Amino acid sequence: MGTNSQTDTAALQAGTAEPLTDVTLSVCIVTYQALEYVRDCLQSLYANTNIPSIEITIVDNGSTDGLQQFLKEAYPQVRLIQNDSNEGFTRPTNQALRASSGRYLLLLNPDTVVLPQALDKLAEFLDTHPQVGICGPKVLNRDLTLQKPCRRGDARPWAVLTYFSGIWKLFPKSKLFGQYLLTYMDEDETHPVDGVSGSCMLIRREVIDQIGYLDERFFAYQEDADFCYRARQAGWQVFYVPTAQIIHYGGMGGSRVEPFRSIFEWHKSYFLFYRKNFAKDYFFLFNWVYYVLMLLKFLSAVMLNLLRKEKFAGAKRP
Repeated sequence: MGTNSQTDTAALQAGTAEPLTDVTLSVCIVTYQALEYVRDCLQSLYANTNIPSIEITIVDNGSTDGLQQFLKEAYPQVRLIQNDSNEGFTRPTNQALRASSGRYLLLLNPDTVVLPQALDKLAEFLDTHPQVGICGPKVLNRDLTLQKPCRRGDARPWAVLTYFSGIWKLFPKSKLFGQYLLTYMDEDETHPVDGVSGSCMLIRREVIDQIGYLDERFFAYQEDADFCYRARQAGWQVFYVPTAQIIHYGGMGGSRVEPFRSIFEWHKSYFLFYRKNFAKDYFFLFNWVYYVLMLLKFLSAVMLNLLRKEKFAGAKRP
């Protein structure tokens, strides 16, 4: 369950606009040294969304890129919560969620571009499907191809091993080998999934009322998978809605500013996610072997990054 403790941060209103009431959509963005992407994200969001009542909350993790001044001048209606240091993703996201009043709550990465009516279509989908608690759009790469992790199966051992070994690439239409990225399912068809990407995830407020906020034991990574899993355990459905589309550049901001910390936090988060949700389903000796494989995966990721000219955490993740 998510923590309900109050966060100890200073909230800074970017402008003098009064808080919105009867809000349909609350957009929650966490950023760290990513002003150029925040600029494009906000421009696309306002230009391509027709929902009449929207509030936006940005939580900044101690950036020095001029974000505060930019928002004050260009988007005074945006609420800014300023942290003194890099608090990761999960805790700042909860800060934004707690400050939001919308019927629907959107997690949105700053390095995204919202395409026309994407958010309208997601909200409309929740309007017409009351059993669905969470939905996500078709997330596109820069070249407009599908960013495959935007719809996922559970990251259980077999799914993870076939993913990282690359076997799924040899048999992309196989349900046996494509369990994680769901490559055997049509990318242009709406369907239920185990999880959607936290880069753009729309949540019904009733879900948070029932299961709580994101689990802050995850500094960053896996918090979206964990939240979707908890929602499904509580009886909600999670859906992939490809008629809604965004572009996600991926890996910008924190994961490139602090690449080795990102690698560590990614592997730590998956270990915590597995221990919390799946370990009880497997024999303890299997779990210890699996933990050793996790450690080897972590060490190999560190070594590969040491050899890279450009350091980054990477986009692969279960």
